[in-house]
This record gives sequence, C-alpha cells and structure tokens, in this order.
Amino acid sequence: MSAIPPPGRLLVGCAGWNVYKESAAAFPAAGSHLERYAAVFPAVEINTSFYRPHQPQTYLRWSESVPDDFRFAVKLPRAITHDARLFEVGEQLDRFAREARMLGDKLGCLLVQLPPKFGFTDEPARSFFRQLHELFGCMIAFEARHPSWFSDPATALLRERGVTRVIADPAAGQPGPHVPTSDTSVYVRLHGSPRIYYSRYPRDYIDQLRRELDAQVAAGRTCWCIFDNTAAFASVPNALELLHG
Repeated sequence: MSAIPPPGRLLVGCAGWNVYKESAAAFPAAGSHLERYAAVFPAVEINTSFYRPHQPQTYLRWSESVPDDFRFAVKLPRAITHDARLFEVGEQLDRFAREARMLGDKLGCLLVQLPPKFGFTDEPARSFFRQLHELFGCMIAFEARHPSWFSDPATALLRERGVTRVIADPAAGQPGPHVPTSDTSVYVRLHGSPRIYYSRYPRDYIDQLRRELDAQVAAGRTCWCIFDNTAAFASVPNALELLHG
C-alpha cells in the first residue's frame, strides 16, 4: 500500500499588502497595513523589489510585523532579470540576498519574471538557478513570457533545477496547456482577465480554482495563489473569496 502524502498548504495573497477601504471591514482596524493584511492572509508577493532595492532593515521590519507562519514571495530586481538578462549577475544577486534574506524563515519563495522578448537560453539560466538555490535555499517560481521557455528543453532544465513554472493568467507566450515542472509546489499569478491588472475574476472562476488548488494541497503540494489585479482594487476581494472558499 502506498503512503498517503501529508497535506500541503494553500498560500493565498496579493501583489502587495494594501488594504483598500472597499474591503477594510475584513481586516482588523488597528496596526500597519502589513499587520492588518497579515492578520487575514497567509502570504504576500513583494513586487516593489523589482523596481528598487530595500534596505535589509526594511525586510527585517516586515518579517517582525507578521505571524510566524506567514510567508513572503519576493520578486527579483529587474536589473537582474530584464537589464542584465541573467548574465554576470553574481554581485547583484549577493546584494539582493543580503537584503531579502533578512526575512528569515518567512521568505517562502523567489519570483523570477523574464521579459517577453527574452527567449530560452540553457546558459546562463542553468548557472543562474543554481546560484539562487545556493544563496536562498527556498522555492523558486519562474514566469517566462517567450514561447521558447515552454519548449521541451526549457521544461527539462526547470525540472532539473527544481524551479516551479508559474501558472499565469493571462498566460503570456504559452503556446499550449500548462506543463508543470515541480511535483511539490504550485505558483499561480492572476493578473486580471480580460483587462489585465484591472478585471475582477467572477465567482465561478474562483470556486473552480479553489477546487483545483484543494486537490493539489491534498496531494501534498505547497500552493501559492497571488492576485495581481490591483489597478482597480480587485485583488483583495478576489483573494478573500478564494481564501474563504
């Protein structure tokens, strides 16, 4: 008889921890935005790190503001992923590591997003993902937006390097159905559809997504689901709907 895997965990959150007045009643009244947010949601995705560095003390303060079981995903800086395109980024990665590792055990995932024009390259991606694992030792989620990153060689590399391919909506650059690259983790990024960053997902979509994620959790996987449809404040209500089922 095969052993039944222990259940995984569902980490629902938003890209950022803004508590909008339209949804304020769902959160405690006291505390910082992050403290109020973390009293309800188990996870958040830090996107500001993509645009600018944060001081190590800032990451430490964030870590100290949330419960022990709260988890952060942190997006890699665009200077590494978009400007340098993963080439010769050792010094930049070291700097980023000195900053983001101040989250301690609450650093649950690194998010790597590549620009749409950046096609698959075996190198430097192979050594880049190795460096990430050595520096951080946490889950790595990867959102590429060029069709070549969904090819068989790219899929094999991601599996070999223990990198979780993001399930994105809209799925930019993806030529067919999602092909997972991890047996232990799932990372969903919902940008809004049909209008990216603006549209709110309908309740039937959220209910179906929750059933799919529950099945993944039951199979023992850690499942992140991040709502990035923040422009018209749809992320928080959608995340609350998914969280509460």
